[in-house]
Amino acid sequence: MKKPVLTIVVPCYNEEDVFQETARQLTAVLQNLQTEHLIAPESKLLFVDDGSRDRTWSLIVEESKKNPFVTGVKLSRNFGHQRALLAGLEAAKEYSDCVISIDADLQDDVRVIREFVVKYWEGFDIVYGVRRSRETDTFFKRATAQGFYRLMKKIGIHLIYNHADFRLMSKRSLEELSRYGEANVFLRGIVPLLGFRSTEVFYDRKERFAGESKYPLKKMLAFAFDGMTSFSVAPIRFITLIGFLSFLLSSVAGIYALIVKLLGHAQSGWTSLMISIWLIGGLLLMSMGLIGEYIGKIYQEVKRRPRFTIEENLYNNTQQKERVNV
Repeated sequence: MKKPVLTIVVPCYNEEDVFQETARQLTAVLQNLQTEHLIAPESKLLFVDDGSRDRTWSLIVEESKKNPFVTGVKLSRNFGHQRALLAGLEAAKEYSDCVISIDADLQDDVRVIREFVVKYWEGFDIVYGVRRSRETDTFFKRATAQGFYRLMKKIGIHLIYNHADFRLMSKRSLEELSRYGEANVFLRGIVPLLGFRSTEVFYDRKERFAGESKYPLKKMLAFAFDGMTSFSVAPIRFITLIGFLSFLLSSVAGIYALIVKLLGHAQSGWTSLMISIWLIGGLLLMSMGLIGEYIGKIYQEVKRRPRFTIEENLYNNTQQKERVNV
């Protein structure tokens, strides 16, 4: 079996504080893998600049001039983490036998990349990096994360527990992924749907090396809700269930009110009336909002707009030059 060409895709958004260290550590990983004859010399580090407002892209360009492993793709604006990651996977697919995705913050243990490659040699198409525990998280983050995975499982969405976007994918799994053309990208849900032979590698997640997290609570909740509504109609069915239960309760209340009226015990109840109005109004607004979320997703899908726009592609230029030289 020939040595595979590996590309490590690293989405970046305002990562100037951590870029140099990330490039250094990942370069060392590629060098070691090359020394062990596990990957081909053409292997690369592909940094995807997701519309950063700091010096991230200029650092990528500078590093690519002195480090033969480093190359980059610049998106025209900020498209979001999932689309930036997808842009990197799409770019790497043509020239790579396997691709590893990892965030730039160095929280994922780069040392287990070797295990990913070994699993690829063993015949696995997808290798998931899975956190061994969440001891470094706060109680709130740990509880909400566990609740999220349980909820997703209950509504029929298969996710790898404690897995983010640290994974290896083979060329054929990337080819299959490219057939999924939805605008609402949720890779953690799409990749398990591919069905290829997969395995898991466990590791301990570290603290962020430098800079600030790009996923505050607000973005995390939006990401979770987006994933839920992109892969399941269970929330809409839940609304239908609430509506049915509300109908039953209102029917019982109506019968009770009629009986009380006939018995001559009816009394005016302003408080109960206002509570009922607010409750029903709140349920209606919540239902309309959730249904609107699905309609919004349909609206995005039917327009078929490009999921990202590449402004500069150093990776493609580098690969073409190397092919010409060969």
